[in-house]
Amino acid sequence: MELSDFNMDFFSLKGKNAIVTGGNGGLGQAFSTALATAGANVMVPSLMDDDGATRKLVEDAGAEYHFIEADITAEGECKRVVDACLDVWGRIDILVNCAGIGINVKDVTRFGRAEWDKMVAVNQTAAFEMIHEVCPHMIAQRSGKIINIGSLFSYLGGRWSPAYAATKHGIVGLTKAMCDELAGFNIQVNALAPGYFATALTEATRKDEARNAEILNHIPANRWGWTSDLMGATVFLASAASDYVNGTVLTVDGGYLVR
Repeated sequence: MELSDFNMDFFSLKGKNAIVTGGNGGLGQAFSTALATAGANVMVPSLMDDDGATRKLVEDAGAEYHFIEADITAEGECKRVVDACLDVWGRIDILVNCAGIGINVKDVTRFGRAEWDKMVAVNQTAAFEMIHEVCPHMIAQRSGKIINIGSLFSYLGGRWSPAYAATKHGIVGLTKAMCDELAGFNIQVNALAPGYFATALTEATRKDEARNAEILNHIPANRWGWTSDLMGATVFLASAASDYVNGTVLTVDGGYLVR
């Protein structure tokens, strides 16, 4: 490709079809909306719908939205989701592994196997299984974009939640391993690592004046992220603009990791 051939169409997702696990709440809703705004149809597998809020955002952007109730930690559910996407649209171009939990914050002496198993099942095993199920289809069409969602805890320790840090470190390892296998089939596997974002899950922390100040002091941008801050990075990694970006982790954190 000549330099003069590049244009903004490289960022277009028109005609593409995406699965965004957990894509109807928090950060996932931003991923779904970003893809739809760039032109992609979006299927969201999740344990529960969100009263149509994400559907409206996606459809207002001019894309199709399909919700499928699914527990992607259960046997056979990832295949059912992929089959549903193929039934509706005939192909899968983009997978965003967003579904995740951060539960039961406890010190290491009380953080037990039950907490560990549940978090690993959602945060890591389900991501692996979703990739496993979409791979044959992306390989056959010789194209695909897989975006795994990491965290600042892909880089940091996991005080009071060792499983969360372990799974987010593991997501980076999974991203690199899958990139190594799939890049030759023109399938790009990358990860996004969001920093501290203003969502319902972080409301209590933001209302804690001391903790809020501590976090802001660590962020050069001096603010919490807005979910819209993730949208450009999502479109980039899902589009032809990132066709030679493989196995990377794109951190969106306002500079948190530099301090």
